[in-house]
Amino acid sequence: MRILHILDHSLPLHSGYTFRTRAIMKAQLAMGWDVAGVTGPRYNHQAPDPEEVEGLLFFRTPAIKAVPSPLREWREVSALTDRLDRLVREWKPDQLHAHSPVLNALAAQRVAKRHGIPLVYEIRAFWEDAAVGNGTGREGSALYWLTRQLETRAAHKADAVAVICEGLRSDLIARGVDAGKIFVSPNGVDLGLFGDPPPPDQALISALGLGGAEVIGFIGSFYDYEGLDDLIAAMPMIMASRPGAHLLLVGGGPMEAALKAQAAASSAVDRIRFIGRVPHEQVERYYGVVDILAYPRKAMRLTELVTPLKPLEAMAQRRLVAASDVGGHRELIEHGVTGTLFPPDDPAALAQSLIGMFADRAGWEMRRTVARAFVERDRNWSSNISRYLPVYQRLTGLRLQGTRP
Repeated sequence: MRILHILDHSLPLHSGYTFRTRAIMKAQLAMGWDVAGVTGPRYNHQAPDPEEVEGLLFFRTPAIKAVPSPLREWREVSALTDRLDRLVREWKPDQLHAHSPVLNALAAQRVAKRHGIPLVYEIRAFWEDAAVGNGTGREGSALYWLTRQLETRAAHKADAVAVICEGLRSDLIARGVDAGKIFVSPNGVDLGLFGDPPPPDQALISALGLGGAEVIGFIGSFYDYEGLDDLIAAMPMIMASRPGAHLLLVGGGPMEAALKAQAAASSAVDRIRFIGRVPHEQVERYYGVVDILAYPRKAMRLTELVTPLKPLEAMAQRRLVAASDVGGHRELIEHGVTGTLFPPDDPAALAQSLIGMFADRAGWEMRRTVARAFVERDRNWSSNISRYLPVYQRLTGLRLQGTRP
């Protein structure tokens, strides 16, 4: 079977999006399939076409001339359609697998219909909600409504729809999309990358001045919806009960400057450390110095519907997890069993939850073991990938019979 993945961006860039793509493609290659990806014109990393990264093949779509929106998006879809059309003729895939955002699905639909190839559309987040989450959109605006209509139409037209969680599946069904063609392919962890966690790096602990400290950490992107401002606001309250508490923030993003300014004005400034972005191969070192990974996502449509990847990586690393009680986290974390949930948008509640976790270390090892077992059993990419196989086989069979939906 030959599968072409249609992507917004890819390796060698590092993001949750590219790590999920890498896991899918590598697992499919391990099954003996021919797999490649093609990125759209929004991918602005200078790269050859084609390019091989970590044993994965990626084709590229040339960037387009900058023009105002919505003409820009229209031209992006047209450019990706043209690149896909040529690629289908040359590479001859059996299956198109378009990944959000919806612009990729719009281009893929044209080519799938033209060549009679089945199309899976994989939604990792609704584009309209992602725009609200990253501050480029406003819920209820005309653009929000239009994007929502495009997303719904794309799901209706796809032969099958993959979503990363039950929240997205339920929302699509409420929009009238056929439940029978929607399947859940949840976020998972590549245990080849996050396998047996290494022992704590004593040199790193010493270099960071964390010897004997109780370390709270966040490793990820600094978007507003991640609620890191609440975590910083909670630190003085945590330190009042746990004088040895430190906060380690690893990553970067749009909120970095604002968060640094907030930390500088905090009475806990000496206990808040910004590390910046680190190479992916170094991330395990930082997981190893953190006692509790905190994920204080704010309550909004995006966080209620979408499950994040980072808490799973923390569980795989046998780290304790504390997270806000929003829908995306509830799909991953069982309160008191695999992690701790606290009310969102409430620094005081966040502080009390972390204080309580540090005060009750007796159950830490059991919780780490149970959480790691959950990842190995239910969120391991080597098993998650099996969810695609029956869908591909069904669509390919219908195509061969001349009855493609």
